[in-house]
Amino acid sequence: QAMIDQYGADTCRLFMMFASPPDMSLEWSDSGVEGASRFLRRVWRLAHSHVSAGLPGILDISSLSDAQKAVRRAIHLAIRQASVDVGQHHKFNTAIAQVMTLMNVLEKAATASDQDRALLQEGLETVALLLAPITPHISHELWQQLGKAGAIIDAAWPAVDETALVQDSLTLVVQVNGKLRGQIEVPASASREEVEASARANENVVRFTEGLTIRKVIVVPGKLVNIVAN
Repeated sequence: QAMIDQYGADTCRLFMMFASPPDMSLEWSDSGVEGASRFLRRVWRLAHSHVSAGLPGILDISSLSDAQKAVRRAIHLAIRQASVDVGQHHKFNTAIAQVMTLMNVLEKAATASDQDRALLQEGLETVALLLAPITPHISHELWQQLGKAGAIIDAAWPAVDETALVQDSLTLVVQVNGKLRGQIEVPASASREEVEASARANENVVRFTEGLTIRKVIVVPGKLVNIVAN
């Protein structure tokens, strides 16, 4: 009760659901409660700063820049994973982790244009909805501040926009003999041969394979390229 009096029920709920899955015992930690409180304050500060500048117009998803596409992809990745975590596995701790990851992206997102701010609006609405089963009081207040009508408990769970998850390009890790040597960016539609050629041409790869014979190139689609040489 003392913790609820000091931090509020939402903070205590967030800590308990994040610290341990519901089917496992929880080790209480005052510092963990403080960490949950700091996170909710971060959410509140970002939302307050956003709302104070005035609510934006409607997001035009057909004219997003590459940076804006990356932010929107993070929003819908969080929705997709949290939906699985909560809806199928009842793992609130991993769903909370998804929201924390999304918050890291939103805090760094640009806010210069109305399009930027409309994207941040979508992100903050998503944060409120994903947190609503866990921290209902602050989520309801955020929902109202973001200009939404009605109670958040009556709002639909956010839906994934699959088109937002499509990437025009991919950043792949490049290894030489299992050791990280660089990164390459390739079109998402690049063939295995094109990925391999790009990896072989990487400056660091050339340096670390100089004088060696490349025996094999292992391409893990969407993740990495490992060049085996001796």
